[in-house]
Amino acid sequence: MAAEPQNLLVYDGQCPFCTRYVRWMRLQDTVGELRLVDARGDDPVVNEVRALGFDLDQGMVLRLERQWYHGAEALRVLAMLSSPVGIFNRLNHHLFSGRWRARSWYPLLRGLRRLALWLLRRPPLRRPSRVSSPCQGGEDDG
Repeated sequence: MAAEPQNLLVYDGQCPFCTRYVRWMRLQDTVGELRLVDARGDDPVVNEVRALGFDLDQGMVLRLERQWYHGAEALRVLAMLSSPVGIFNRLNHHLFSGRWRARSWYPLLRGLRRLALWLLRRPPLRRPSRVSSPCQGGEDDG
């Protein structure tokens, strides 16, 4: 049985900004092995991240060398690790590699993500609903 990659990034695979960000970062060039996990999928890592208390609607989650980062801090760490190749990576590094800058910009980015999901009629990420018992009622729409 192969060991699970230590480094991973959990992001919203239905968010156009998130998916482009992940694609443009060229993270394998600097981080090496990095497992990308769509938060809307059924990967067990998503439940692990939620169990640790991270709200995926509030930001992506990065696990790097067994350390967890969320939201603005994840963005800052990714910016510090980004490859200097390409204008996107240089701009990303300049805008987000400082803790204060990442925290300042992140609410705007989160708001733009929320707006994009709303315009695309995609639901926000939600915690999985608790298993309902038969006496809780409610119908399944399919």
